[in-house]
Amino acid sequence: MPANPRGVSPLNWRGLVAEAVRRRKAEKLTQKEHAALAGVSIPTIVSFDRGEHTLSLGKAFDILRVVGLLEGPSKEGAQGNFVQESFARWRELIDILPQDSPGRFPSGWYRFDYALLGEVKELELHRFRDALRDAVVDHTGWPLFLFLRTPEREPYEADGVIECWVRPREDQQDHRLNDAAHCDFWRAAPPGRAFIMRGYQEDGEETIDPRTIFDTTLPIWRMGEALLHARNLAGAIADDPHATKVQFRALYTGLSGRVLRSWANPLTDLFVKGSGASRSDEAALEISASVHEIEDDLGKVLHPMVASLFERFGVTGLPVDWVRTEVERLKQGRFNVRS
Repeated sequence: MPANPRGVSPLNWRGLVAEAVRRRKAEKLTQKEHAALAGVSIPTIVSFDRGEHTLSLGKAFDILRVVGLLEGPSKEGAQGNFVQESFARWRELIDILPQDSPGRFPSGWYRFDYALLGEVKELELHRFRDALRDAVVDHTGWPLFLFLRTPEREPYEADGVIECWVRPREDQQDHRLNDAAHCDFWRAAPPGRAFIMRGYQEDGEETIDPRTIFDTTLPIWRMGEALLHARNLAGAIADDPHATKVQFRALYTGLSGRVLRSWANPLTDLFVKGSGASRSDEAALEISASVHEIEDDLGKVLHPMVASLFERFGVTGLPVDWVRTEVERLKQGRFNVRS
């Protein structure tokens, strides 16, 4: 058979990998950031850099797409594109911060994104902003998708979405509000898409060294808040809220070396305790649940994700009733932080 009968050259895989790595460095992307933008794990990006042939074609395409070596939409569709755009936007914003700034989440971060699956109303952007503000769940002192009133921190309209970046402030008298856990970045789009990033609250405590513990309670509360926020937003913008499903994903990074410990609720250690430090640096979690399921039994909805997350720390057989108890504790909180 003659070589290249139709003029199509064989794929130079190693050359393509080398060019992808070169472009990543030119864009000042780390492996972790490249992986996050592509929606793949860090071990996958490491395997890609080695030129291994064991990667699926879909994952390789997503890695190449980030650095402009492949055209076309992400396999994850509109929500995947929204997440990638949001993460890229965060990187653009933090470029002005010092390298050691808490706003860069130097000890790790977690991000949530969700999409409402169902028919939603066509709202003007300012009305969608109002719906987002009303959807905030005031069960904790610093809720997700928080609307602050100060001009430099309040959410704003940007390129067809609502966006908010709570950057560190030099004039902040309370140093606790300048840690990574209070440097939120979030975006939301009218079709019912939302994205938020935040650092770990445990790492901002003076009595705890950063990147040493992972709290048992806070992940349940934060993921619970996110799903309740999605429920509230669906109630405001969905044509039929109870027929609407929520596609929810969580990505935790910077887990390696942390031990599972209850900082927010010390009594938890009596019931849930890990067997050692996490050996994996990240955890990607995903569920799809109806608004009705979220309202009826949020603890049951959260349980598979929490159990999977805690397995990184050696916890097995996590009781669903324990997660339900933590959800009830979350719902008992009443705060109103809008300053």
